[in-house]
Amino acid sequence: MVETTDQTAAPAVQGFLKELIKQWRAQDLHGSWDKKSDLDLLEPYILTKEKRREIPIMSDPDPETLWRMELFYNAVGLTIERATGVMVSPLFRLHHEGFGRLVLTAGRLIVLNKNLRDVHRFGFDSLEKLEAEGEKLAAAGVEWIEKYPEVARY
Repeated sequence: MVETTDQTAAPAVQGFLKELIKQWRAQDLHGSWDKKSDLDLLEPYILTKEKRREIPIMSDPDPETLWRMELFYNAVGLTIERATGVMVSPLFRLHHEGFGRLVLTAGRLIVLNKNLRDVHRFGFDSLEKLEAEGEKLAAAGVEWIEKYPEVARY
């Protein structure tokens, strides 16, 4: 994570974070984020302990948090797709109070099945933890596809 794309750019992101950045950039229909660095776009995912303490223990998730979470899991799915060549689809079922389920499917195979709680507090302690979680989830999905390719490619 130390390559740079030009003299003024911050360190370039790779792997999972690159897919997450692509998700963000794809949402910018009017070019209002063109001048934002990749790291600036990832900043909302970082919730330090101080920021997390400011969020109530029980609360309804706001639309921006839900959107960030959706982009995160879409990036996990795309990372799996790029590694396997198998299309991955996310399915969300969320209650307005911030709990529910996320499922990533490939063909007839469930490659990720995750219970979601406290969605209103969705975030990571650091950029490294954000990257590690995304890479871990993607690796698990790739592992399932490699284990059951006939089901994933059905």
